Amino acid sequence: MNQVLIFAFLFFIGSCLGWCMEVFFRRFFSRANPERKWINPGFLAGPYLPLYGFGLWGMYAVSALSAVAMTPSKALDVAIILVIMAVVMTIIEYIAGIIFIRGMHVKLWDYTKEKGNIKGIICPKFSVIWGLLGCVYYFFVNPYVVGWVHWLSQHLAFSFFIGMFFGVFAIDLWYSLNVSGKVRKFAQEKDIVVKYEELKDYLAQQREELEEKKRFVLAFKTEMPLSRQLEKYSEHMELLRKQSERLKQVRENIKAFGDEVKNELEERKEERIEERRHE
Repeated sequence: MNQVLIFAFLFFIGSCLGWCMEVFFRRFFSRANPERKWINPGFLAGPYLPLYGFGLWGMYAVSALSAVAMTPSKALDVAIILVIMAVVMTIIEYIAGIIFIRGMHVKLWDYTKEKGNIKGIICPKFSVIWGLLGCVYYFFVNPYVVGWVHWLSQHLAFSFFIGMFFGVFAIDLWYSLNVSGKVRKFAQEKDIVVKYEELKDYLAQQREELEEKKRFVLAFKTEMPLSRQLEKYSEHMELLRKQSERLKQVRENIKAFGDEVKNELEERKEERIEERRHE
């Protein structure tokens, strides 16, 4: 079977399954979503995440190493494969993050609060999660993927639906790039990197305040022009920044006052001890 068709099929499966995982993760486990709202993740409007499509390519290719005896121990071979999967997924995540930050002035996810993070794009915690995901894929999903590829080789008519998927994907990509182009222009003018999920959350709050229709798919579609919404978003973030600075200053003042009181009490304590000695 044509290798291009296989990779197109894997990209389709990976992108859709990855989107489903992200939706449930953000709904039930993400600390960035304390209100537990349903959030459409990623850069595109539709139910697919290309990062996972490329990730499935990588995992499918790495899993093929199971046919090669790299060490005398089968268990050690499996462990090596799982580590390679985690590394591959981390590299894909890093490359995708860098492309969006440098090319679009946009950050699709933010790990700055995680320990050991690099530019807020990758971190040890999520590399471990990628490793666990690779483990689930290798032991439970890969056999089905191999079976699906074999089934596809015998039912090439299904490639029509894959073609339809990529047609919709191309239209979505054009729309999303048009939106991100406006965001990029705004970010360049302000010399900032826009956090995409933060911006989508702000627009959702604005829709609630204006009693507009909630949008799960077209998150950037509002009654107010996007350029105006971006200006309001900038003002909102500047206000939050100033509030954060004031709060930081208050905390520093409280700490300084506490240290001053503590030092004064210690001095008085020493003076009393000294007075008792002279008595």
